[in-house]
Amino acid sequence: MRLKKVRKSSSDKIFLNISTVILVLAMFVVLVPLLNIVAASFSNPVAVSNGKVWIWPVDFSLSSYQNVIKYEAVWLGYRNTIFYTVVGTIMNVIVTLFCAFPISQRRFAGRKFVNKMLFITMVFSGGMIPNYLLVKQLHMLNTVWAILIPGLVTAYNVTITRSYIETNIPQELEEAARVDGCSPLQFFSKFVIPLSKPIIAVITMYYAVSHWNEYFNAFLYLINKELYPLQTFLRDILINSKLDGSMVDDPEIAAMMQAQSEALKYSVIVVATLPLMCVYPLVQKHFVKGVMVGSVKG
Repeated sequence: MRLKKVRKSSSDKIFLNISTVILVLAMFVVLVPLLNIVAASFSNPVAVSNGKVWIWPVDFSLSSYQNVIKYEAVWLGYRNTIFYTVVGTIMNVIVTLFCAFPISQRRFAGRKFVNKMLFITMVFSGGMIPNYLLVKQLHMLNTVWAILIPGLVTAYNVTITRSYIETNIPQELEEAARVDGCSPLQFFSKFVIPLSKPIIAVITMYYAVSHWNEYFNAFLYLINKELYPLQTFLRDILINSKLDGSMVDDPEIAAMMQAQSEALKYSVIVVATLPLMCVYPLVQKHFVKGVMVGSVKG
């Protein structure tokens, strides 16, 4: 049986053409700066400083990456960031699921109150100083827990996880499991978690990106450089490179160091974002499914 081709009306064609143009423009808005950063990181520092680089490397050079790699702090930062990202994300996902599941159940007595409290925390915050005093009183300053505990769970991720469970796991399934003698913990582990893989992929990506880009909490709570994440070390590299260039009296040497500093910025960006860019395609399918599922119900 041959399927008949649906004829598009003139208004549909206009809409599709406009949408295509907008998407192409959006693609260029995102892609061109990204290509410019990558090209500048592989270009000669002088060419970068003179603004000769656009989307293709000029006088191909790896000197910027050599300047980054020679810092032992970069590898220490990678180790710490990987630890914070892996351990922190596992803790985040577990706590988020345990928070979202109860408030997704209609028979939970305090469901509305907890949802209102979650919404309030998304609008209002205690502020930097109260948070610092709290971490200090809990004796977590200058420890790994200062990075892992304050951001253990976010109200937004709890909310979207709760919404997913409500719309995609029927209450009748839980009732049938309860009739068969299944406890709430068994239902959670044997039904909710396997059926929630898309949303788990989404919140895992959210939390992992947050941990990987973590900078401010480390700057605020950590003193021991052995505990610094990658982003903090990269910030120090940029600051030190600028200071070194300004302390040189010879104009030519100062200009060269300034050019190297300018190119160093781009290589630092690539070094910091490359792991996430490699991981994202692996979870993209689940990420898109988790975001879109439940948006259209039929």
